[in-house]
Amino acid sequence: MKSECVATGFWGAHAPRVRARRLAERTFFAGRNEEDFGVAPKSARAARALPRRSAFTVIELLVVMAIIVILAGLILATSNYVQKKGYRSRAEAEIAAISAALENYKADNGVYPTTAVPNAKTDYYPNGANKADYESASQVLYVALSADTNRNRVIDTGETAKSYFSFKPSNLTPQDQSALVVGIRDPFGNLYGYSTANQSSSANGYNPTFDLWSTCGNKETSETEAQYLARWIKNW
Repeated sequence: MKSECVATGFWGAHAPRVRARRLAERTFFAGRNEEDFGVAPKSARAARALPRRSAFTVIELLVVMAIIVILAGLILATSNYVQKKGYRSRAEAEIAAISAALENYKADNGVYPTTAVPNAKTDYYPNGANKADYESASQVLYVALSADTNRNRVIDTGETAKSYFSFKPSNLTPQDQSALVVGIRDPFGNLYGYSTANQSSSANGYNPTFDLWSTCGNKETSETEAQYLARWIKNW
């Protein structure tokens, strides 16, 4: 009590602050050992640092690689499916447009463009031996609808010439603009099939008007003939 009075007299108005500081010091040092005071405090950065983690193991890396390979396979399969779906939609639209052009041609000329080969091989495989028949029929179809008599990609402007369909370079084979047109290609890269064989003989072809189809690419080795024909896009 006496010491507090002396301190009060000595410090005057600052005595309450001194007492509060001494109380805080006694609280801080209470229960601490001497060795605790020789250690420098950790820096703020060290205090915030996360505990170090060991590196990936070989098994973990293999698992990650396997997951990446599986995901890549799924993405490629999905991409391939979407691409083929887009090709089919485009082929269906082109077959419908060419069919409409053929009807206009028939209205003006009384007949459909007649294929040079009586049976235009509706059972043709694009990787088979009947490519010449496809080319011959496709050229007849192209010349009749485009008015490009010489197949040199120049449209005739004579009075008797009339264009019923405007083909884009991507619709033609080859795509080289300096080469003669061989035929009309589908989105899968093969020639469209065209036949008026049924007009000559009901034993050939399917429609009494004309047959127009896309083979949707080549026959896969795992496909049967029935499976391959089932995925064709055709007007019969």
